[in-house]
Amino acid sequence: MTLIQHADARVTETPNGIMTTLASPTQGGASRSLWQVEAKPGAQGPLHDFDAEQIWTWLTGAATVELGQETLTVQAGDTVIMPPRTARRVVADADQGYTAVVTAQGDARAFGTDGTEFGTPAWIA
Repeated sequence: MTLIQHADARVTETPNGIMTTLASPTQGGASRSLWQVEAKPGAQGPLHDFDAEQIWTWLTGAATVELGQETLTVQAGDTVIMPPRTARRVVADADQGYTAVVTAQGDARAFGTDGTEFGTPAWIA
């Protein structure tokens, strides 16, 4: 059993949000990663892809999720299962932003929509 105390969580800040790694292969030896995303109002990530399923659950706020050919409107309490190899972008609500928790395989790799590999993001590793 591994205990990861809140004070030991790894924080990664990007222009689009703050990711707090709660568990991962390099933090606690987990095979899956679990992280929290805090996005400011109107923030949006780039259109990208992953080679592994991700599960997002919104805790606060709201967002628009572009997933493949679908556009989903989500709010606190909603969960979206994002299949692998499906282009996605999450756009935070312009007034509220959002906080979500996300899980994926600990070795999940990100890709551009043109197939360029970005590797495993720091908050997942």
